[in-house]
Amino acid sequence: MAELKVGTIVDWRNLSNILATFRLMPATGSAFPDYEPGQYIALRREDCRLTRRVVGQDGHPQYVADLDGSGTPKRGAVTHSYSIASAPFTTRQQGYLEFYVVLETNERGELGRLTESLFRTGDPSDSKLTYVNRIVGDFTLAKRAAGFKSVCWVGTGTGLAPFVSMVQQLDFEASQGAKQEGAQYTLIHANRTFEELAYHRELLAIEASGRLDFVYVALVSRPTTRDLEDPLIGRGRANNVLRYVLGMPVKEQEDLDEAVAKGGDVSRLRAALERATAPALSKRLSASGLRHRLDPAHSVILTCGNPSVMADVKHIAESNQVHFEKEDW
Repeated sequence: MAELKVGTIVDWRNLSNILATFRLMPATGSAFPDYEPGQYIALRREDCRLTRRVVGQDGHPQYVADLDGSGTPKRGAVTHSYSIASAPFTTRQQGYLEFYVVLETNERGELGRLTESLFRTGDPSDSKLTYVNRIVGDFTLAKRAAGFKSVCWVGTGTGLAPFVSMVQQLDFEASQGAKQEGAQYTLIHANRTFEELAYHRELLAIEASGRLDFVYVALVSRPTTRDLEDPLIGRGRANNVLRYVLGMPVKEQEDLDEAVAKGGDVSRLRAALERATAPALSKRLSASGLRHRLDPAHSVILTCGNPSVMADVKHIAESNQVHFEKEDW
């Protein structure tokens, strides 16, 4: 078993009340193992809210707070793996790993076990973080995109993390003279608000540099007036914008059409369609231009993030005969 070490959280940045980025420095006198973009590392805290598994009346398992004899929630160690957002060259040069994390909640509004502990990092006494001194995973370009000319990444929320690592490393290698040999890269990233679009400026700068054939598609699913006026921001969920690019109806419309064909009550699905943000690209991009980058014979779509969105991205890819890969630990 890999060794446990204790690092230090530095540069914690809140993007919203549920999203943040932070950097982790290794244990004193240590360095993190070498890694490839797209890999992950296990993080651990000793003071997390513990849960226990129960089976509900519907037969589905649930995780509820684990209480002691007096009804007080138990606390203890929890370990969870996180994709690394920093690029390997950055870690070699500056030492840290960077992460893009969300404060998770379940259907009852209870906070995630490890992330509840992480988001208390504003207290200096909580700056220590244990990690497993091993970086693993096969969600890498070498494993998932070999042989494809065009790579399209679709990230929702913090699902951007492995892709920003890939983009930054590719850009660094290009700056050092590495040849891309006609490779094309397209990144679709959606979050709720502009403030939650971590790495937005960095990704725009990489695109503008021209060192890569790289297109960055930034989206917000809850646009404000500010977003509507921003020529660099599009609107909608990542899967629905991919559907729009490929000439498919939004998922909510497809779900409604299928339900209507089967008969029965469709009021819930109609309401979902009415709530959905209509997909729109930023003013500088066109659906036809992006579609041209997704030639089925030479393209692969990689996705990471919300499970339901990833499932729909798989459906979209298969419907268009595009090879599909997802991050799945």
